[in-house]
Amino acid sequence: MGEAERGEAAPRQPVSYFCSRGHSSVVTFSVEAVAPDSWDCPKCGLPAGRDSENAPPATKVEPYKTHLAYVKERRSDKEAADILDEAVQLLRSRRKSGDIIF
Repeated sequence: MGEAERGEAAPRQPVSYFCSRGHSSVVTFSVEAVAPDSWDCPKCGLPAGRDSENAPPATKVEPYKTHLAYVKERRSDKEAADILDEAVQLLRSRRKSGDIIF
């Protein structure tokens, strides 16, 4: 299909973005659209800004935390030992009374 079948192309504006790793990319927007101040770099995924001299800093990515890591943030070792002792005593008392069958 040619331009005659599709109609006239909307006027566009190229906007350059620069990341902290030195990559540059050009994104094309409509002239009616407001170009954002930042854009994710298509090469490395870091944030990219419009100022080539002051690229945005890389965001700090925290590693995945397990459930145990979150629990350890909330409980001290002594609290964990107390809770474990309480749970073990409860299980032993139920086992003796016949409530739990292993």
